[in-house]
Amino acid sequence: MERNENLNAFVTEDDDDLLERSLRPQKFEDFTGQDHLKENMNVMVRSALKRQDALDHLLFSGPPGLGKTTLSHIVAREMGVNLHVTSGPAIEKKGDLAGILTALEPGDVLFIDEIHRLSAVVEENLYPAMEDNYIDIVIGEGPNSRSMKLTLPPFTLVGATTRSGLLTAPLRDRFGFVARLDYYDADELSIIVRRSAKIINMGITKKGSFEIARRSRGTPRIANRLLRRVRDWAIVDDLDEITEELAAYAMDKLDVDEHGFDYLDRLYLDALVIKFSGGPVGLDTLAASVGEERDTIEEVVEPYLLQQGFIQRTPRGRLATQNAFTHLGVPIQGGLI
Repeated sequence: MERNENLNAFVTEDDDDLLERSLRPQKFEDFTGQDHLKENMNVMVRSALKRQDALDHLLFSGPPGLGKTTLSHIVAREMGVNLHVTSGPAIEKKGDLAGILTALEPGDVLFIDEIHRLSAVVEENLYPAMEDNYIDIVIGEGPNSRSMKLTLPPFTLVGATTRSGLLTAPLRDRFGFVARLDYYDADELSIIVRRSAKIINMGITKKGSFEIARRSRGTPRIANRLLRRVRDWAIVDDLDEITEELAAYAMDKLDVDEHGFDYLDRLYLDALVIKFSGGPVGLDTLAASVGEERDTIEEVVEPYLLQQGFIQRTPRGRLATQNAFTHLGVPIQGGLI
């Protein structure tokens, strides 16, 4: 399988300009963190290239912003094939899936974001495409309709999900490699911040990058977003370099504290610790108390608070830990935690 170095060969035409402006790494060696996953994928890609065969189907799970989409771009680039990007909710019916699959060329990568949101009908029609490289389509209507089997070229499906528990077992079992992406530590994020700062032509000290990194919730996407906002402060103040002091000042102005908690995080903790005395309290009650949707609380706010040990999920509801009480400066009632 011959490698093509032209960026247009790797992405659909709607995505090429976006990728050129993005801060995404383009190669495995530029991708910081997730070392065990990266090593396994690098071996799989090299093996597929030597066999001149399509890469096995891949499933990535984990919180948003950790690099699932970036890895799909890297896989396509390393394999030298086209990347086709879509999402679970965008494939509404069988015909949509057939149109996407029949447009694939041999070895192409099809990336489906939020794959757990595929409808049952679409998912069932995806099975033969993944296993046997064909899809059945119905031509005509009523008594004159007939089924036709369309043969598909070998391809690689890369699925991404933030809620792996919602995936059906038959779909999960059809992936040849399943991996979960974990939160990054501050040192890894500091490397990412320095690389991104170089790309956007902004000087930054090691302490400045670490200050941004430690407030980035273990997430590269947030680290890059905060970097751009700190850059704005540097430009307005006519500074050529982001220092630790500037980063801390800008973070405070952006309402991001030393733990990386933003306004919504603190609103959640205030409700749990102060309004409900540390819990237990139900998710719907918490969501109503902070004026946010249940899904936002469960998928955006709680994962990082859980990972940092500020809350617990129990059968009775959410509980605040001692870390949450200490962070808010509230005494623990009755030694409950």
